[in-house]
Amino acid sequence: MGSPAPTVKSLNSVYSLTVEAQTQRYDRLSRKFADIYGAKPDFIARAPGRVNIIGEHIDYCGFPVFPMAIAPDMLIAVHANGTDRVRISNVNTEKYPARDFRTAEIFEIDSKVHEWSNYFKCGYRGLFEHIGRSGGNGFDALLDGTVPAGGGLSSSAAFVCATQLAVQRVNGINLTQVELASIAAGAERYVGVNSGGMDQTASIMGQQGSALFIEFDPALKATPVKLPESNSPFVFVIANTLVVSDKHVTAPVCYNLRVVETRIGALILASHLGVADHRACKDADPLTFKVAMDEYFATQDTAGSDTVQMWIDHLSAMLHASNAAFGSHPDGYTREQMAAALDMTPDALSAAVHEDRFPVRAQRFKLLQRAQHAFSEALRVVKFRQICESGDTRLNYCTALGDLMNCSQDSCRDLFECSCPEIDELCALARRAGSFGSRLTGAGWGGCTVHLVSRDKVESVKQVLVSEYYAKKFPNMTAAELDNALFATAPGCGACYYE
Repeated sequence: MGSPAPTVKSLNSVYSLTVEAQTQRYDRLSRKFADIYGAKPDFIARAPGRVNIIGEHIDYCGFPVFPMAIAPDMLIAVHANGTDRVRISNVNTEKYPARDFRTAEIFEIDSKVHEWSNYFKCGYRGLFEHIGRSGGNGFDALLDGTVPAGGGLSSSAAFVCATQLAVQRVNGINLTQVELASIAAGAERYVGVNSGGMDQTASIMGQQGSALFIEFDPALKATPVKLPESNSPFVFVIANTLVVSDKHVTAPVCYNLRVVETRIGALILASHLGVADHRACKDADPLTFKVAMDEYFATQDTAGSDTVQMWIDHLSAMLHASNAAFGSHPDGYTREQMAAALDMTPDALSAAVHEDRFPVRAQRFKLLQRAQHAFSEALRVVKFRQICESGDTRLNYCTALGDLMNCSQDSCRDLFECSCPEIDELCALARRAGSFGSRLTGAGWGGCTVHLVSRDKVESVKQVLVSEYYAKKFPNMTAAELDNALFATAPGCGACYYE
């Protein structure tokens, strides 16, 4: 079941904005491959990064998100070498030195060592463990990645997904896109990364001109949603704050804390809704807002109901319910107050939400604000999809979609508190320059922003961001560094082979 990764003959099928530049890049990659290995590549495997257009910090609450594949990507030129060795090189040899492995050695991954080839090993090992083989054919590979690392655009997912495509073709394997996305999501655990699957699904299953409505519960499901055609065609401008949040340092007060707050919030909300003792809630580990919501509406007759409208009705009801459940503590809960609300000890509550895996530091837990963000953000995702699919020619799509993105940023900043001054500044500058909608993308606290901009205003918006942000904060940036930090993209093709 499902389709395999496609093979394309023309880069027009892959890129919509930079075909000429990409053609030159592919040619350079092939020439460099021949210089290194003395042969032409058999094919080039390609997997893109992704940007989440809307739907932040709600995947681990069980709610859908709305990412798209982007133009920056990972390319791997490949040639079967007829040996038991896999030789990998990178066009950036100074930063990423060449590696040479026996096929059996690729299964050995030390996640404590920061080594670029570990992500290659993840893709290789994940694929072969899935099919139950201990190794495969030898090959030579040359990599060229353009997804900025550490910017929230999933460079690691692009790397792992491209590796899987390369490895499977050399070894005569032809898995479906769904299988590849699932394997890639699990494979990153070899380097200590727990992934929910959004990044890999967007990279593998992206479609030119379409974003993906990705659902996680009860199972991973990706629905392509074509972005509407407008009298003023629009694209997305990606602008990197170049602020990097050290997750190992900040996680207990940032990402981990938000995960724990939503999990405890789900427990208290389920109790408030009278479903905490239902089997679905008791069996869920962890319990999420989505499970609690679904169980509350489980007896509702939905036969013949419009799916999108049902999402809207349920999420709207949960917004009201969360205000009632948490409104008595607008300034947050102490651990003791949360435990008392659930008739548990603080230690038992900590164990119930697996705080051992998500250590946190907080005096107060803002359950009201986190629930308001989760339900309202999920509602915005569903409404974004509804607008895209409406076919209403009277609608100003740019304004309608942009308003949802702006509301998302407000919620991320004020309710979920995952923005930062640099994100706020880039969003404000872009809006003043003509962006219809601007918001953070990725976890926040730094990283990238995404802006919905009419195609005819792209250069003017970029120029404002260059002069008012990058030139002032990073005056010594090179042109290449600026191109990596600031670029326009449209929903792109997912992972594919180029021959």
